[in-house]
Amino acid sequence: MSKMIAFNDNYSDDSTDAGFTFTFFCDKCSEGYKTRFIASKTYKKRGLFDNIGKIASAAGSLASSHGLGTAGRAGADVMGSKFEGQSPAWHKEHEAAFEEAQNEARGHFHRCPRCQKWVCDNDWNPEASLCVDDAPLESVEVAAARADKMKRDIEKKAEETTVFTGEIDQRQAICPKCGKPAGQGKFCNNCGAPMGMPKCPTCGAQNPPGARFCSECGGKI
Repeated sequence: MSKMIAFNDNYSDDSTDAGFTFTFFCDKCSEGYKTRFIASKTYKKRGLFDNIGKIASAAGSLASSHGLGTAGRAGADVMGSKFEGQSPAWHKEHEAAFEEAQNEARGHFHRCPRCQKWVCDNDWNPEASLCVDDAPLESVEVAAARADKMKRDIEKKAEETTVFTGEIDQRQAICPKCGKPAGQGKFCNNCGAPMGMPKCPTCGAQNPPGARFCSECGGKI
């Protein structure tokens, strides 16, 4: 059997005894293109001979009861051994199918004249006739640069923004009755006196708890 030489060595042979198909891959992204299935003509003939062999074997088994089965079984064995592995005809079909598959797949790839890689349409720059590694697409690079700049601007803005940490000095109200810190409730934690806003006896304005002088008129509370 002669050695098959591909236009692109990055391929897989998915052929079986029933037929032939191949998958060629992009040298950059490894995206594959699978060629159409080509049925094997020798496989169809093999199926016919296999059926004949089964009939001959059955006839030999039947004849053996009368002492006449040795020749029939020998013929079946010869026919069975003939199809062990692939025949030269099958290999010839295989080579022809490989050439046809290459012609089919070659139209879906481009060879970069600079790096010699075979790439798919997604990795090809048609304007420069080079792969995108050697000649990046301008629209893609502009979009990527814009997105990268936007990301950096967002991160910079976030770093400059003052974030609330929850650390606030809390001033406790002084109970007007006992003169001690009363806590944050409506009643003093020490004496139980109500912590409502006291009214100024002079002008009637409400003042914060613990205030000794009115914030409106300055009168003593």
